[in-house]
Amino acid sequence: MTQQTDYERIRVDRPGERVARITLARADRRNAQDYKMLYEIDDAFSQAIDDDDVRTIVLAADGPDFSSGHDLSAGGDPIDEFDRVTEWGGFGKEGAEGYYATEQEVYVGLCWRWRNLPKPTIAQVQGRVIAGGLMLVWPCDLIVCSEDASFSDPVTAFGVNGHEFFVHPWEVGARKAKEMLFSGEAIDAETALRLGMVNHVVPLAELEKRTLALAERIAERPSFGLTLAKRAVNHALDGQGQWTTIQNAMGLHHLAHTHNRLVHNGLVVDPAGFSIIKKGAKRG
Repeated sequence: MTQQTDYERIRVDRPGERVARITLARADRRNAQDYKMLYEIDDAFSQAIDDDDVRTIVLAADGPDFSSGHDLSAGGDPIDEFDRVTEWGGFGKEGAEGYYATEQEVYVGLCWRWRNLPKPTIAQVQGRVIAGGLMLVWPCDLIVCSEDASFSDPVTAFGVNGHEFFVHPWEVGARKAKEMLFSGEAIDAETALRLGMVNHVVPLAELEKRTLALAERIAERPSFGLTLAKRAVNHALDGQGQWTTIQNAMGLHHLAHTHNRLVHNGLVVDPAGFSIIKKGAKRG
């Protein structure tokens, strides 16, 4: 992968010893994700992985909200402008084929790649995390959030089963996952802590300090031990069928897209029944 340093959607710094931090820097759009942001995040993760002086990676965000999800208003850059992270191709093909390949690459492919990075990752979360925003938080190993944080996936209102990285039953449990998806209501920080979705809830004023302290404490450990511990836990999730569940849900997700195209002439439909993303439009 061609690595870069002149990012437009993120910032990268070293806030502590052996700690790298990637910060979403699109606060004016509530850190809505277009393809450029996602591939910049991936590039920054790759550089941190290649740097032997880095043992822990923090993913943070500017502004009052961590991420409002996919940028539905973005025209988006052509996906072939970015270095692929999967073996998918045919992104420009007509019908469901091209868009299925695109989402396998840019959403599931990137999330799975980040979930399996060999170094510990910590999401530093404040404010709202909506739908696609969860796809940045949930691949991280640990989550530290502020007391005002909330987590939601309201996309059943758009005629879709859930966002593309479908790990909801592991993150909040099966029954809460159903309530979360059926109702579209957000899970608050204390509920997320009780469910085991987040590791710590702290006052907003202490969020950065407490996250960095945790990152530095982890970074004191031997890097190989951290890698092996992470793989051991991730393999336990693999044994429970997490990857199979993601792929099954991805098929349902694209069944919904195809239905919406046929019935509503768009990929995603709002509750009033009109298309948010018109047929043939690019999506960021």
